[in-house]
Amino acid sequence: MFLHRLSRVGFRIARTSMPVSRSSTSRSYFGAIFNRYMHQMTNHPFSTTATNEACEGQGNKEKISVTFVNKDGEEKTISVPLGMSMLEAAHENDIELEGACEGSLACSTCHVIVMDVNYYNKLEDPTDEENDMLDLAFGLTETSRLGCQVIAKPELDGIRLALPFATHNFAVDGYVPKPH
Repeated sequence: MFLHRLSRVGFRIARTSMPVSRSSTSRSYFGAIFNRYMHQMTNHPFSTTATNEACEGQGNKEKISVTFVNKDGEEKTISVPLGMSMLEAAHENDIELEGACEGSLACSTCHVIVMDVNYYNKLEDPTDEENDMLDLAFGLTETSRLGCQVIAKPELDGIRLALPFATHNFAVDGYVPKPH
């Protein structure tokens, strides 16, 4: 909101500091273009930052409950906003799900195992690209999916995902990327 107002103030300062005569006969060509542009900007303000109204809705966003079970059997239940991938949710909650390709379907390091077949059947069918990557996954099961392709939706509330004992990272063995 502050940056939005700051940008509008900047346009007002630029408009008032531009020496342009009020008579149309002495107005320069570039001054007329500048004034026309500034008129559009003051009537239609824009900003690349979110306004307060846009930010207010984010706190009320619906979430689902997801339980990750690590290789030692320890469980961690987190709240995941609708539309977020399980890979992103794991990174935001310090769960050791690698995701070496950062969700671009170029590896299998975000391999997860859906522990309940009923939840697995609620997921969309895996694409050919996902199946190709799953073929490279360590410990592949019938309910294996890539965490970057499992997107939170209301019918997945309560899903349990197991992390495999190991992953195959062909880029760098042992590298664990930090989330952005």
